[in-house]
Amino acid sequence: MEITRASMVMVAIVTLIFAVFFPATMAHSAAPAPAPTSDGAAIDQGIAYVLMLVALAVTYLVH
Repeated sequence: MEITRASMVMVAIVTLIFAVFFPATMAHSAAPAPAPTSDGAAIDQGIAYVLMLVALAVTYLVH
C-alpha cells in the first residue's frame, strides 16, 4: 500500500480543519477537578496500621 501525495494533503487539510474548529470544545469539555478534602495522610496511616498488624500476625504465627 502506497501513500500518495494527494492522500497526505487530504490528511493535512482534515487535521487543520479539526485544529481550527474544535480545540475549544475539546479543551474545555471537562470540568476542573475538585480540591482534595485531605492530603492523603489518613490513608497512609491506615495502610501503615494494617501492615503493622499483618507483620504482628506473621511474627506470632512463625514463632
